Amino acid sequence: MAVVLRLCAALALALLPAAAQDVAGACHQYTNKSCEECLKNVTCLWCASSGRCVEYPVRRVLPPADLCELRSARWGVCWVNFEALIIAMSVVGGTILITLGVCCCCCCCKKKSKKPDKDDERAARERERRRVRQEERRAEMKLRHDEIRRKYGLFKEENPYAKFEN
Repeated sequence: MAVVLRLCAALALALLPAAAQDVAGACHQYTNKSCEECLKNVTCLWCASSGRCVEYPVRRVLPPADLCELRSARWGVCWVNFEALIIAMSVVGGTILITLGVCCCCCCCKKKSKKPDKDDERAARERERRRVRQEERRAEMKLRHDEIRRKYGLFKEENPYAKFEN
């Protein structure tokens, strides 16, 4: 929360250049002191390698290398340098993007599997139509064959002399 407040204050100072110039001199007075003292002022950047406290370059996102190296630069809190912050934010951002991508793919695949495809529905209707037509043809052929068998006396009726079973 404190880091967010410091970031908001730095952005406000970027919008008000006159106010930033008044505070700029305040950062140099913490040079060769501790990081905690320097970072009490939100406009200050602590360079651990040189022990300098300088004004944070609010017009740029990252401090330039001639001001302080990223691995030595501290802003907001003393225990996180810019290099580690960039790596951590990249990993977290990448993880979030990958997770969102996987979730979107899963949702899309799930929707497709719930709703049958139009081609599948059409193929199932066609199979059913063919099956019904085939059954009708079989019935017609059976009737025709039975008529021919009756005509020539080949029709097999139940044997009237079969045993009666009780």
